[in-house]
Amino acid sequence: MTTSTLDWPLWSTTARLVVTDPARLIEARALTDAVLAKIETATSRFRPDSELAARSAEFTCGAEVSDTLAGLVREALVAARQTDGDVDPTLAHALDAVGYDRDIRLVFDDGVPVRAIASTRPGWQGVTLAGNRLTVPAHLALDLGATAKAVAADRAAREVFDGLGCGVLVGLGGDIATAGPAPEGGWQVRVQDAPLDPSAQVTLNSGMAIATSSTQRRRWTRAGQPQHHILNPRTGRPAEPVWRSVSVAAPSCHRSNTLSTAAIVRGGAAVGWLGALGVPARLVAADGAVVTLGGWPDDEHAAPAAATPAAAPHSAAATPAARPGGAS
Repeated sequence: MTTSTLDWPLWSTTARLVVTDPARLIEARALTDAVLAKIETATSRFRPDSELAARSAEFTCGAEVSDTLAGLVREALVAARQTDGDVDPTLAHALDAVGYDRDIRLVFDDGVPVRAIASTRPGWQGVTLAGNRLTVPAHLALDLGATAKAVAADRAAREVFDGLGCGVLVGLGGDIATAGPAPEGGWQVRVQDAPLDPSAQVTLNSGMAIATSSTQRRRWTRAGQPQHHILNPRTGRPAEPVWRSVSVAAPSCHRSNTLSTAAIVRGGAAVGWLGALGVPARLVAADGAVVTLGGWPDDEHAAPAAATPAAAPHSAAATPAARPGGAS
C-alpha cells in the first residue's frame, strides 16, 4: 500500500499527515486543517479572540459554551480524574507565573523569581460542566494545552478516515493518532525526543496512538532558572526533570498523552504506576538511561509493536516514519 506525506509548521511544532491513498492527500489536509482551526479558535491561550480567552470572565458565573470548547474541557476533566489531578486544566495562572504567558517563541527571562504555591485542593475539582454550561472559580483560569493537542490529533485522524475512507496518521509534535487501515506492516514511528537522545522504532497497528511528553522541549529561563511547560499542580512549578521524556502507546492519543504527561509529573513513581496499568511505555531518564514497560522491548534497536497494551514485539516493513518531535 503506497503512502503519501505532508509536513508543515503548526503551534510552535511540526504537523505531519500521512495517508494510504496519495490521491486523497490534499483533501485530507483540508479536513485536518478544518479540525485544527476549530480547536485553536476555541482554546488558544495566546489568541485574545479565542473563545477561551475572550469569554473567560463569563465562566465565573457560568456560561454556555460551544460544543467544541465543552468537548475539550470534558476531555481535560477526564484526564484529571484518571491521573488524580496530575494533569490539571486549571494551571493557566501558574503557567503565566513561570513565564509561559505567550507563544513559546516569544518567551524571555524577565528576571522575576518563580514562587511555589501550596495547593490543598486540586483546581480541576472546582470546574463544573453541565451540558455546555461551564463554570470556573474566579481564582482559576483554564489552560487546555495538556490535552487539546492530543484530542486534535484523534479528531483529525477520525475526520479524515470518516470522510475519505483511507488510512491516516496525524502527528502534532509528540502526539500521533491513526485511523482506518494501516499500511502493510503497520505505521512506523521513530520515537526520539531530542537529536542526541536514544531512539526506538515502533509499529502502530490501525487505530492506535502514541504520545511523547518531554521536559526538554518548550524550555526557557526565569530569573536565571531553567523552566519547562509541564507543571506539578501541587506546587505550580515545573515538574522535577526525572525523565527527559516519556512515551506511551494506547488506543487514543488523548489516553496516551494523559499517561505520558502524568508520568513526567510523578517522576520516579511513574514506573510503578505505568507498570500497574500495563501500557507499553518508554521512559528516558535524565542521564539517558531507558526504562521500558508493558511489552515495549528492552532492545532499543528492535521494532516493537505498540498495537495493544502489552502487545508482543515484532518487526515490520518500513513505511514513512513519523517522528514525535516537539513533544507535549
